Amino acid sequence: MVDLELDMRARIGRLELAKPVMTASGTFGFGEEYRSLVDLGALGAIVTKGISLRPRAGNPAPRIAETPCGMLNAVGLENPGLEAFLRDKLPGLREMGPAVVVNILGDTLEDYAALARALDGAGGVDALEVNISCPNVERGGLAFGTDPALAAEVAAAVRESTRLPVLVKLTPDVTDIAAVARAVAATGVDGLVCINTLRGMAIDPLSGRPRLGKVIGGLSGPAIRPVALRAVFEVAREVDTAVVGVGGIGCWQDAVEFLRAGAVAVQVGCATFRDPSAAVMVLRGLEDFLKGLGVRSCSQLVGAVEL
Repeated sequence: MVDLELDMRARIGRLELAKPVMTASGTFGFGEEYRSLVDLGALGAIVTKGISLRPRAGNPAPRIAETPCGMLNAVGLENPGLEAFLRDKLPGLREMGPAVVVNILGDTLEDYAALARALDGAGGVDALEVNISCPNVERGGLAFGTDPALAAEVAAAVRESTRLPVLVKLTPDVTDIAAVARAVAATGVDGLVCINTLRGMAIDPLSGRPRLGKVIGGLSGPAIRPVALRAVFEVAREVDTAVVGVGGIGCWQDAVEFLRAGAVAVQVGCATFRDPSAAVMVLRGLEDFLKGLGVRSCSQLVGAVEL
């Protein structure tokens, strides 16, 4: 193995991360749950659980169901709301070391804009990730993410309401994800996150009842990785905006695939439920791989796929 100094920085528009591996929203809480288990300082960023203006109770139980190669969730974006987040969660996040990316969600354009304005002045927030693609809530959610024009309206509303870097998380439940990506990228956001979960369901064969209280939820885990990889590949070739890959990433080999497909950074989500240190292990493996190649900069892998 070559002994060399690695440059692991990842640039997502105006957001520069020291490392290209982040946690995925909804899978890592607010970081505090993992302090005693994970070297949080090794990560590039912690992406928070989604935050809304007002507290949300979420969906009825059961909220999670295991599936082959993944899991279904219908948590319903349960969260303490903006005020409690700023008071109880953000101070701890500031002390953890990685960049803080706050995932935001709303029912209306004004909800998103109000969240962006409030977080812009909060201090300790490095970027916003805009959730326009949740498959398991009644209002908002996919209604914004599946329509290029509506997706662009939300992105523009957030972009105009904050000086912070803005990332927009896209849904795979569309006919042409590149069309949505082009519309959102045209608003001047800093990054596109591909992808959110896929809509799915499961039924208990004995009782005949759905395994989720909400019936339909979001499928995540290794089962969706090929779909996520395809989305990153297509979007990265359509826009100049930085792309972040997420969906079924659980090891360094997965991360390398996403980087070669065009992602500048990756997020680790579902794998964290199996191993809380999954994101750090992905990063360590990626570093060893780059050293073995004799590559000095992680950015040299971005888009390096042989066609």
